[in-house]
Amino acid sequence: MSTFVSDTVNVMNRELKPVWREPMAVVFAMIQPLVFLGLFAPLLPQMASGSALQWFVPGIVAMTALMGASFTGANLMEEMQSGSHERQLVSPLGRSSLLVGRALKEVVPMLMQVAIIVAVVTPFSFDLHLAGVLTAAAVLSLFSIGVGALSFALALASKGQDWMFWTVQQTLLFPALLTAGVLLPMDGAPRWLEVVSTLNPMTYVVDAVRVLFAGTFPVDVVAQGVAGAAVVAALGLWVGVRAMRRSS
Repeated sequence: MSTFVSDTVNVMNRELKPVWREPMAVVFAMIQPLVFLGLFAPLLPQMASGSALQWFVPGIVAMTALMGASFTGANLMEEMQSGSHERQLVSPLGRSSLLVGRALKEVVPMLMQVAIIVAVVTPFSFDLHLAGVLTAAAVLSLFSIGVGALSFALALASKGQDWMFWTVQQTLLFPALLTAGVLLPMDGAPRWLEVVSTLNPMTYVVDAVRVLFAGTFPVDVVAQGVAGAAVVAALGLWVGVRAMRRSS
């Protein structure tokens, strides 16, 4: 266990070095979410309960977490093509640590992006509830670990074929976003779409993030969000570790 922990920390530190060296890359990765905020926010209807940003911003935060973590498999594909990945496989590092360390790294850029989004929208009629935001960030951290692990597993399964990785990633990304109610509420959706939304773990994560950003803490909604994030994390780590152990 001590070897696994130390190997995981070493891998995580290695993966974080580009983030520390070029922190502006995190900002550049947020261009699309910030564009969504800039274009959609003026079109949001007035809400009797307060600013529509209280509903919309948590969805953008969850979307940023999903998109950022799902793109990371592309970095592994670059290492596979350059031969760096193969050198790591024959190193003394445990293969489980190679995957878990990479997945844990996803938490850091996600937290940086959440902080930037909150800082941008707070001056614009957005009520900041710091305790709720921090709790939501913890839920999203668990979710990002799972999505990142799934992205790495997809990269390993693609075996260096970029088109396969991006086709599968894009095919799954946007249905997950839309059926989770990130940009539009699912109220009044067709029955089949409601069923898909119910089966989407991200739906419960988004619901939990929204109530937490609003400064409330309904135990049932938050518990469902934590459970949804935990399911994604457990599935992602299980699939990712299996794929890494079978990698050659």
